[in-house]
Amino acid sequence: DMGYGDIGVGAIGSDLIHTPRIDQLAANGVMLSDFHSPASVCSPSRAGFLTGRLPPHAGMTSVLFPDGSIKEFIFSTLLNPAANVRLPAEEITLGDIFKAAGYRTAMVGKWHLGDRSPSLPNDFGFDTFFGALYSNDMVPFALYRDQSVVVPAPVDQRELSEHYAIESTQFIRDAQEQPFFLYLAHNFPHDPLSVSAQRSGQSDAGLYGDVLEELDHGVGRIVDALLDTGQLDNTLIIISSDNGPWFLGNAGDHRGRKGNTFEGGTRVPFIAHWPDGFPGGRVEAAMAMGTDLLPTVLDLLGLPAPQDRELDGRSILPVLQTGADTPHDYLFYHDGAELMAVRDARFKYRGPAGVHYGTDIMPIAMSVRQKEWLFDLERDPRESYDTATRHPERLAQLRKVFEARQKALKENPRAWRE
Repeated sequence: DMGYGDIGVGAIGSDLIHTPRIDQLAANGVMLSDFHSPASVCSPSRAGFLTGRLPPHAGMTSVLFPDGSIKEFIFSTLLNPAANVRLPAEEITLGDIFKAAGYRTAMVGKWHLGDRSPSLPNDFGFDTFFGALYSNDMVPFALYRDQSVVVPAPVDQRELSEHYAIESTQFIRDAQEQPFFLYLAHNFPHDPLSVSAQRSGQSDAGLYGDVLEELDHGVGRIVDALLDTGQLDNTLIIISSDNGPWFLGNAGDHRGRKGNTFEGGTRVPFIAHWPDGFPGGRVEAAMAMGTDLLPTVLDLLGLPAPQDRELDGRSILPVLQTGADTPHDYLFYHDGAELMAVRDARFKYRGPAGVHYGTDIMPIAMSVRQKEWLFDLERDPRESYDTATRHPERLAQLRKVFEARQKALKENPRAWRE
């Protein structure tokens, strides 16, 4: 839930929230100014980051709730019975890729892709897991080590970021003799917010700012652990977010927030730092998405992509290394299983799907069908003005791409190859 404008880097970085350790990584690394989460809510987005596949293809189109809970019954069994309630076991994740390549793998933090086997972190290539199985607003909220509860519910969430920092740094220090992959996924700044007593009241942005400054401190501890073990220069660090900000937070100069497919719901920070891998001190405008991480890793490791499925992501290694153009002709935006929009490098076509009328906050109660829209993101990043009549040829082109994608999703929802 960290927004595009929440951290102190880039032209729209917050001057209320101080994130010096993240800023330092950005200054010495590469930032992507047009990077998007695979979805605008948590479970589908995390599936996209880990599998390289957009939510419908990864079989994860809705937010997950604790197994057997009343919310799972209402929102899944009753209202969305066709949706999976855990990441399908046949999906291949970054954990699987790294483990097969001989890396030591760990997942720390929020999983939120299923709370029973075969959809737990250990089932998807992670040697070790420490963290929560779902969001910190869901009960019972406990912390697990692998498949055993180690901090019973209710967890004191003021200590949550500290737990994750300790586990992450210990994993790094223990992994010196073996290449490693650490996937650290903080629960915060998802509501409800909590912060340690030491960090409380420190930020000019209130509790939300306190939380982000504590996360920045944890990033610094990870960097220090890498420095202490002589691994910083040869370690690729990536920082991003699963979606735009929810009730609080800064989406930058973009319309929308978490839960919708305006830019503010999906355009998120992206920082990559790797001194031995590519020159830093750069901001690249190439459009990219969280689904690009898995193909990028395959490119780095010199491994072939799986042949039995379509990957939506593309390797962005050339972007990071040399500032190459985007590998994408188009980016696709989904809300659940429904395709909502498609864009190219400049224009964004929004199809006649439901949006919450009168507000861009996460749609909850009422949807109103709108006509199709065409936004010129280059001149109108806030998506304030429909330019369909001004650019009829671009409207027709993107509508054609949109409709072809809809047809493909209907015919082969999971994008399997024969």
